[in-house]
Amino acid sequence: MFPPPSTNPLERLNVTDGLLMNADRWRRSHEYHRQRQNIHYQSLNQPGIVSGLGVHLISPPADVAPQFRDGRWLQIQPGIAIDLMGNPIVVPEPIEFRVSGEMAQNPQMVYLVVSYVDPEKLRRKESREFEKETFRLDEKMAPPSDFEVELCRILLQPEAEQLENPKDVFFPTVNSLDFRYRTVARSRPAAVVRVAHIMRSQPADERSFTNLSYLLDSVAALYPSLQGEDTIGRVTLADSKISDYDLLYLTGKRSLYLNQQEFEALRNYLDTGGILLVDAPTDAINLIESVMAITQQLGTPLEDIKRLSRNHPLRTKPFLFAALPTLNNQQIQIGYGGGIILVIGELSAAWGLDDKLLLSRETIRTAQELGINLLHFAQARRQMTQLIKAGSVVAIAPETPVSKRQAIFDKLQF
Repeated sequence: MFPPPSTNPLERLNVTDGLLMNADRWRRSHEYHRQRQNIHYQSLNQPGIVSGLGVHLISPPADVAPQFRDGRWLQIQPGIAIDLMGNPIVVPEPIEFRVSGEMAQNPQMVYLVVSYVDPEKLRRKESREFEKETFRLDEKMAPPSDFEVELCRILLQPEAEQLENPKDVFFPTVNSLDFRYRTVARSRPAAVVRVAHIMRSQPADERSFTNLSYLLDSVAALYPSLQGEDTIGRVTLADSKISDYDLLYLTGKRSLYLNQQEFEALRNYLDTGGILLVDAPTDAINLIESVMAITQQLGTPLEDIKRLSRNHPLRTKPFLFAALPTLNNQQIQIGYGGGIILVIGELSAAWGLDDKLLLSRETIRTAQELGINLLHFAQARRQMTQLIKAGSVVAIAPETPVSKRQAIFDKLQF
């Protein structure tokens, strides 16, 4: 999400007696200190707004042309932000700004952003002894770039002449100011975990996708050292983009069939440190058996977490679990082997709000903490594996009689 600083080495002036100081040497010696400061900020912090930079609706200024005297005028309040490179953006006084918007038939999202401007890159006719660092205020139709800080956004209706304050700041409507996506400058998490939802031939379960979003949202509050990337990917196992993610999430009830290409893609993904998390309901016998068969073919059969080391990170980091939680009167089971985690008990159902809103806070919190352990494990395994490292169809009988369910659990040998 926020890339680390550049690894280009810094250069500083070697001062000796008799050194002739000129403009270039003076500039480069000061640039060295500026670069060190930016590296320090980038290493420990995330970009965003430090203070101020509020956005207010105002009446049109008296000196504007009649065709621009409408209800689209805003005033940007003074404040400070810091961009991705660690550059301070200082707005010293209020700025009047009119949202123009492009002509469109459908409502369009307008982004109001501010960015740092290096005074050395400004084309000025006159050279000044001291140049103020400045900024640029823009209205955009595309989401902010990496070097821009968002102040607000507006879902603008075609030919709308009047903007308004939202009646509910958490649920703004069209033509109203939306502040929900402003980022605040804060400490950088130690790691960012990237997650993708595996899409299969059967219709996607949007509830599972939503619950996965709830889990990633909970990370910031429960374990700030880790952060989930904002966007959850949607991929297939044949997608070359799976290597971009630390964890692939899969759920459902049907057997997992892999052709040769998908099997090799999964093997390569696991070898590079990726994690496949399969979240299976207790009655998803077909899915459970097919995943166990795949791990056997990979040569890394699943092992029950109860038989793993007492200090295995799935059980201890960052949250400690002596016994796994119980959902719907059944204890969660977890098997692990070679980068594949099989959770039996549909843990994701308790990561968010259930349909009837009956889950207790304790149940949700416990499920989220175990989910964070899974995310933490995925990111750590991927990171450490990357430090080290610069085909057939798997088929399971499509139907497994329900009467076999208990027998399978009784003999389940991860």
